[in-house]
Amino acid sequence: MKLLTKSKYLAGLQCPKYLWVQYHDRDRIPEPGAMAKHLFKEGDKVGEMAKKLYPEGIDISFDSFKENLTKSKELLKEGKPLFEPGYIHENCFSRADVLVPVGDEWDIVEVKSGTKVKDVNVHDVSFQKYVYEGAGLKIRNCYLMHLNTEYVRDGDLDVEKLFKLRDITEKVEEFSKGLEDRIEVMLDVISADKDPRQDIGAHCKSPYACPLTECWDHLEDNHVFKLYMGGAKSQSLYESGVHAIKDIPDAFKLTDKQDIQRECEKTGKEFVSKGDLKHFLKDLNYPLYYLDFETFNTAVPMFDGLSPHQQVPFQYSLHVVKEEGSKPEHYEFLYRGSSDPRKEFLDSLKGVIGSSGDIVVYHAPFEKSILKKVGNYFGEEEWVSEVNSRIVDLLIPFRNFHYYNSKQQGSASIKKVLPALVGKDYSGLGIQEGAAANTEFMRVTYSESEDKEKVYADLPEYCELDTKAMVWIVDKLREKVV
Repeated sequence: MKLLTKSKYLAGLQCPKYLWVQYHDRDRIPEPGAMAKHLFKEGDKVGEMAKKLYPEGIDISFDSFKENLTKSKELLKEGKPLFEPGYIHENCFSRADVLVPVGDEWDIVEVKSGTKVKDVNVHDVSFQKYVYEGAGLKIRNCYLMHLNTEYVRDGDLDVEKLFKLRDITEKVEEFSKGLEDRIEVMLDVISADKDPRQDIGAHCKSPYACPLTECWDHLEDNHVFKLYMGGAKSQSLYESGVHAIKDIPDAFKLTDKQDIQRECEKTGKEFVSKGDLKHFLKDLNYPLYYLDFETFNTAVPMFDGLSPHQQVPFQYSLHVVKEEGSKPEHYEFLYRGSSDPRKEFLDSLKGVIGSSGDIVVYHAPFEKSILKKVGNYFGEEEWVSEVNSRIVDLLIPFRNFHYYNSKQQGSASIKKVLPALVGKDYSGLGIQEGAAANTEFMRVTYSESEDKEKVYADLPEYCELDTKAMVWIVDKLREKVV
């Protein structure tokens, strides 16, 4: 009988089919992407940092499964915190991040790189408690240790302040109801010859995006789950047999934006609200500064002035159009040092953004928040405040459906708008999306890498296309309203 681990238990809670595939046909599961691998590494770093709070703690090796089980039992009598002790109970296996002795009892401490308690975390600890108690341990309390968003690094890391310890004992008790029945069902799934039938739905995206994208292959591109803010409405349509947006009955109640989607799907025509677009374009003040920048973040702050997961800008692209119809001038910055890029980034940006004219970005809250934090830290509050007051969000006309093309598939992201409106895309670039840019920059900048120069060549190409795209999009919108 195969053992049910806590990670597999969580997979089973989300989808029994995914649980079965993990045991019987792992080749169907794609390799994790760059961002997923980055998050795994960040989680490992957080786990190692948490161990410093228990200086007497004993690490239990997992090089050998049997050795881990043996050592876990032997070391109980030491009366010290144990890291990753493994126990088995009725075909279930679990390891807690930390077991802390309290007299003849133990506290479970689960360490997470997130910043709050999530339901999936409580399910995680509930499974651990079940296994440990079944194996004969007395569990007193259960805790979740997560990162403290209020902590700001200043000099050496203060591990005590880096974490928050949350008592989740009561929630664990609540989530433990029905746990044994759920485990029994999962063990039956694991032992089955075929994967269980499981239709698609909201569970495919929550609490994590399931890697088994094969389950969606029977749907055409513009399916009902691409309905803008569809939620339960999309699920209801799917369950009623309506799978494509174009097939949604006219009598079915939709929002105004969703109705535009349906109409575009049925007619094959784009939607253009000329009045709204004219108003948006008329309000643009030249010179126009088309700005985009890339950031990275780490769970454990690397530099002074940073909190956990705070975004750090390391690159920008800027296209300047001095007047309508003039050729854009391009400026760029990419940090090539080995420390904190924020000051060089800010100084460079200050040197190329003039004192008048609108600054066009895509999704303004992100850019504004990054600039504000960087500016505040380096004493440039006044300059950043003035810059932020001039920012115009190019996302707005697309988020408001003042323009819509079915090729956008219900999305207002620039990656969807650009090919739909302009007919260009990011294919052919060495780096084609933001997550890859962020992780690749970190990889070659803060560790030894033989392909550093290639990555440093690919990064500006990607970032430049983001601002070129905005120039092209505005030009195309002007054509649409003539």
